[in-house]
Amino acid sequence: MKLSILDQSPISEGSNAEEALRNSIDLARHADRLGYERYWIAEHHGLEMIATSAPEIMIAVISQATQRIRVGSGAVLLPHYSPLKVAEVFRTLHALAPGRIDLGIGRAPGGEGLDALALRRKRDNTPFGDDFPNQVAELTSFLEGTFPDDHPFQSLRVVPEVVGGPEIWMLGSSMWSGVAAGQYGMPYAFAHFIAPPVTGEAMEVYRARFLPSPRLAAPRNIVALGVVCGEDDAQAERIASSMRAISGRIARGQQGTVPTIERALAELEETPYRPPESEWPRLVVGGPKTVRATLEAMAEAVGIDEIMALTIVHDHAARVRSYELLAGAFGL
Repeated sequence: MKLSILDQSPISEGSNAEEALRNSIDLARHADRLGYERYWIAEHHGLEMIATSAPEIMIAVISQATQRIRVGSGAVLLPHYSPLKVAEVFRTLHALAPGRIDLGIGRAPGGEGLDALALRRKRDNTPFGDDFPNQVAELTSFLEGTFPDDHPFQSLRVVPEVVGGPEIWMLGSSMWSGVAAGQYGMPYAFAHFIAPPVTGEAMEVYRARFLPSPRLAAPRNIVALGVVCGEDDAQAERIASSMRAISGRIARGQQGTVPTIERALAELEETPYRPPESEWPRLVVGGPKTVRATLEAMAEAVGIDEIMALTIVHDHAARVRSYELLAGAFGL
């Protein structure tokens, strides 16, 4: 089973966005050395804890700071953007790092209230993402040169003109995205850390609805979930307290930077967080043996080709060490 990384460039208490972005570049270098398959950058807006609002910029920087690892978006929130512009950006990224760029696309707004409104291309009463299927069709046609002869965009030149292009992934956390990924014949990445109760069903729907395409002959999937790996189970539980406290804050509609272990433990004691019930946890915590056993059992039961680990802890060195231990547990 392949292992990859999802990075939101978390901002820790006492730090700032500049350091968070530099930490992401450093972590990507470690991931490249450790043998991870890919390194994806999230897109979020208006969140105090997250520094990644422009994944395409971080992809450009990280692809040049690494040698082997695939680098991509998790995801570009397509309803906000012109398909042609996205195609041009990711053609450029592919030209800079041929064969190493992933274009993950999603339908979510990536922010709340005014943030989402300010990002919108249309500020009328049109439902958000209502033209997403049309956008996907345009985007793939721009990248793959597959507009019909009678289409008005057929004669457009997408620059830079390069051989090949990014690999396109459909991302989501709902049954809708599983159906869409299958119908488009795309590889599918599911955000288990957002919607753990429906992960298994979404994978089943994706496989059942999959239609082979020129870009993909058979279903291929990634499941992204929280992972904190420590030297042993006890240490892992302690450093994972920051991530658990963040989940509690989100459930209460609160924001904030990544708390220290001490602050997180105090928050959890005062307001315990109980995650929604699901067959598989959204956050896997433990020493290397514990984490590997849980991930392998989940992969076998759900039918997972690749695990994408999201690790948010207060200390950057502890985050790097968690990924080192995870890589070692799977013999990368």
